Amino acid sequence: MDTTEEAAIREQTTKRLEQAMGSFGTSVLAQMEERLPWFRRMPPDHRSWIGLVAQAGIAAFVEWFKNAETSRPAIAGEVFGTAPRDLMRAVRLQQTIDLVRVIVDVVESRLDELAAPGGTYQLREAILRYTRDVAFGAAQVYARAAETRAAWDARLEALVVNALLRGEVDEGMHSWAAALGWSSKPVVVIAGYTPQDEEPEAIIDQMQLAGRRARVDVLAGVQGHRVIVVVGGAEDPMDAARTVAAKCGPGAVVIGPTVADLYGATASAHAALAGLKAAAGWPDAPRPVLAEDLLPERALDGDAEARRFLVEQVYEPMQSAGAPLLDTLTTYLEQGSSLESTARLLFVHPNTVRYRLRRVTELTGLAPTESRAAFSLRIALVLGRFDRRFGNR
Repeated sequence: MDTTEEAAIREQTTKRLEQAMGSFGTSVLAQMEERLPWFRRMPPDHRSWIGLVAQAGIAAFVEWFKNAETSRPAIAGEVFGTAPRDLMRAVRLQQTIDLVRVIVDVVESRLDELAAPGGTYQLREAILRYTRDVAFGAAQVYARAAETRAAWDARLEALVVNALLRGEVDEGMHSWAAALGWSSKPVVVIAGYTPQDEEPEAIIDQMQLAGRRARVDVLAGVQGHRVIVVVGGAEDPMDAARTVAAKCGPGAVVIGPTVADLYGATASAHAALAGLKAAAGWPDAPRPVLAEDLLPERALDGDAEARRFLVEQVYEPMQSAGAPLLDTLTTYLEQGSSLESTARLLFVHPNTVRYRLRRVTELTGLAPTESRAAFSLRIALVLGRFDRRFGNR
């Protein structure tokens, strides 16, 4: 077949395609309703937009075929350019491929009707080329959208984390979090150090990956050499923290207290960061470690919240229980945790000492017989006496 004859057949086929364009959209929508469950579940406005995208794709194909396929179709502008941005978020790439497949099937089912005599092969080859380019074009459109969305999400994450650290937990911050799809409860904040020679974007990506593996929601931010990770929906914060710790650089990883929601996350973040700063005072601390387990180091490092907790939650309950309890604990700690020496100095039976030490544990949650708890109790005693000295209590 010579070029002149091919051109004549193409012209005749083009006329048939143009005449049939009006019915294509209806046929495609009917097929999508029948074959695609996800399409049937969509709201009417989204279905309408998808119909327009399908018609734009058919119109672009006819124009491209009419011009003898001399250029690569401008898929992004001519086909996907008709869709609003919201539709890109509602329709996944796989669903777009399903849509293309339905359109192709509709066209191929009418191939004999649409192609001029002798033009069936020509039209079929054109359809194959065009749908291939549509598939590649769709992949590029979704890839660019994903890159843009990822960059925007990273900026929003940084804004949310910075707002939490500053205590600006208002409706604006919650709007940012909602835009990221955040609705998880409860919330805990984890602080650690960044890996060496890692870009902030790569670190945040690693934290997001850790969150997916732990099946929790994550918001992450990098501030200098520190990484702050907000974790939502964790049944066991320690398990989630272990996954996060694996992505952090050398040094301590500290878990703030669990709070009900983002409104309380500032307190968790401050505790975690105070613990990270004070963790140098406990070189053998586990990794990760709870911020409350670092209370004595935090208090010595100037953390007012840790000091207040040790005075109000540890010292004052013992003081309220009476002087013998404080005297017994003080003597026990000063005598190197010796029951016999304490009993001898206080002129009481060792069982009395044991009873009073059990009362200390009941009142404070700290067992004087354990070395780490004994250290916390000693610091609480000192801080409580300081407050009494200044007449604050």
